[in-house]
Amino acid sequence: MDGNEQTGTPAARPLVNHRMLAMLRAVGAGRGRVSCSSEPDLFIDGISCGDQFAAHALAHQGLVRPARPGQPGELVPAILTADGQAIVTAQHQHHAA
Repeated sequence: MDGNEQTGTPAARPLVNHRMLAMLRAVGAGRGRVSCSSEPDLFIDGISCGDQFAAHALAHQGLVRPARPGQPGELVPAILTADGQAIVTAQHQHHAA
């Protein structure tokens, strides 16, 4: 190692755009449902998200997950993981400052 312990640290943080942040906020507000699948689809207020690529990315980055197990294809409540909540909180604090 070159002695710089932080090399690569920023890449380890999930990257979210404004649309993904809005999706995280909606899930955090209890408005999201997710399909039980290896490529989970996200629904907000009962409507399928128009950007399922972003929805899949949120799940694969470990920011959103099903609140409970379900049958394949079943829609269950979506919740934020601790990492997802941290992003929402950080953005809220950033805009409040």
